[in-house]
Amino acid sequence: MNGTEVLADRFEEHRGHLKAVAYRMLGSLAEAEDAVQETWLKLSRSDADGIENLGGWLTTVVGRVCLDMLRSRASRREDPIDETFVPDPVIRPLSQIDPEQEVLHADSVGLALLVVLETLEPAERLAFVLHDMFAVPFDDIAPVVERSSAATRQLASRARRRVQGATPSSEPDLARQRQVVDAFMAAARAGDFEALVAVLHPDVVLRADSGALVGGAAASKLVRGAKPVAEQALLFRQFAQFAQVVLVNGEVGVLNATEGQLQSVMGVTVVDGRIVALHILADPERLARLHPGALD
Repeated sequence: MNGTEVLADRFEEHRGHLKAVAYRMLGSLAEAEDAVQETWLKLSRSDADGIENLGGWLTTVVGRVCLDMLRSRASRREDPIDETFVPDPVIRPLSQIDPEQEVLHADSVGLALLVVLETLEPAERLAFVLHDMFAVPFDDIAPVVERSSAATRQLASRARRRVQGATPSSEPDLARQRQVVDAFMAAARAGDFEALVAVLHPDVVLRADSGALVGGAAASKLVRGAKPVAEQALLFRQFAQFAQVVLVNGEVGVLNATEGQLQSVMGVTVVDGRIVALHILADPERLARLHPGALD
């Protein structure tokens, strides 16, 4: 085995961790893969023998790559991010755990949190993700954002306040989450408006991202309030029969598929026995790029 092969093997030991970092930075599974590949290219061109802490080095490098991608994304975007945008979901069968994927799913980040992360400035997002989610010291993050350690700490602090103010602590018990999701789906299938309202928090938010090409009732939308969200659920009750309960970003959610074709993925945030947020990805182009294990 030559030196390149040895280095590649060492890199593969860190791939899952690096993808987890990149996914939280970018909210896109495809872009996360690109960032990890770019990190490998940077490692392959470096003096690897001089790197004392390979894991730490790779983490900061993938962070820098993601920061550049976020800044490039922001410069290309003429308008602010649409309020209906839903990040790529990570989907797993409820009854199956793939050990090789556990690094990606460890301390899973919910779609509600990823939506908030999309509102942060790139440097704020980097500081928060690397420090608060992966315990990277501010002294190591500071050179990446080209600021002092103290200023980097302030970046993370601002991001933390935004995150804590916008993302309620969800129900940690998957069994209780499932009870609520099952009740919601049963009410939708039965067309029971009052039962739907009962399982929804009064201030529930539904965010549906159908992409730019879908119009009509299925178009992208942001809906607030239990009764308006219940009305939306009834509009699409005919699809409830195809629903599968799955894990969406570590929380109980719903996948809709017909004849093996993915139609939508819904992340659900449950707090104190009621649904406070629904995040639906129904963009055909983006769904086509997902490979959920639940369809295997």
